[in-house]
Amino acid sequence: MPKIPGRVRIAAVGDLHFGRAGYGPPLRSLFAEVVERADVLALCGDLTDSGEPEEARALARALSTVTVPTVAVLGNHDCESGKLPEVSRILCDGGVHVLDGGSFDVFGVGFTGVKGFAGGFGRRALGPWGEEIIKLFVQEALNEALKLETALARIRAPRRVVLMHYSPVESTVEGEPKEIYPYLGSSRLEEPLTRYPVDAVFHASAVSDYTFGRIWVRSAGGEMVEIRSGKISTRAGALLAELVPTPKIIAQLRGWYPDARLVGWKFEVEGDREAVLRLAERQITECRLDATVANGRAYGPGFGLVTRAGNCEDLADMAALFQALDRLLREKRE
Repeated sequence: MPKIPGRVRIAAVGDLHFGRAGYGPPLRSLFAEVVERADVLALCGDLTDSGEPEEARALARALSTVTVPTVAVLGNHDCESGKLPEVSRILCDGGVHVLDGGSFDVFGVGFTGVKGFAGGFGRRALGPWGEEIIKLFVQEALNEALKLETALARIRAPRRVVLMHYSPVESTVEGEPKEIYPYLGSSRLEEPLTRYPVDAVFHASAVSDYTFGRIWVRSAGGEMVEIRSGKISTRAGALLAELVPTPKIIAQLRGWYPDARLVGWKFEVEGDREAVLRLAERQITECRLDATVANGRAYGPGFGLVTRAGNCEDLADMAALFQALDRLLREKRE
């Protein structure tokens, strides 16, 4: 697909973990499509599985087919073997622009990024108090935030896009166990994003639809008894677990980005095409979206692009879907 004047299409992906058995061929297929569908490829950390140079070389070979500019930040997995400078050098030699507080301008967009770090969010964020090792931990998050702020201040391109691995806001880790929130990101990374105008932020994120609630075990008498202990014995037998729905981030996006073009996704396996389309229309209304993509076994082959006006465009494959989405966004701007 040719480059569209005045528009930059970014393909963003994170947590490649290149090096795991079986990951190579699917990722190579993914990269092969990037050339046709995007103008820039953005990689959001954990590019290798254990930070070994051999993994970085294999990833660089897989990326050699990507002829569009590629920007990246590294993640905690890339640090595991203590060879981060070598991993970064290998990727840079392979044509990847690794952003560690640096920037790269292309098509009128200034890309910058940092790995980021942990520490927690808001009033619950870890503070620099007590043991020296705690102060060093907090200082690492501050250093990453300062590095990002300095980079943003230097960008002169009319548009700014930020990449990071760790989350800068709590909302994108909701659904994970609350006990591990402090290890998934730091709100200190958000401060530079609010101080300088940023058009888009890409970062790796793990989001689930449900989290665990209460757990029960059946007593000898057949009654369900809730387990309240911190550790569950493997001798307890079969358990019944409660799944609690996590907050829907999509419902909050319009409040965060009132002028953005927002498109949802409605994948259904039960029901029929008409039922899926009704659910898509409901999602558009409730979440104030511009459109929703309907698909899954219930919809049938291909995809349906449902718009706010209630129209549905039937699309045979992903290529047709991309073209329709691109057309929708272009019409919105015009």
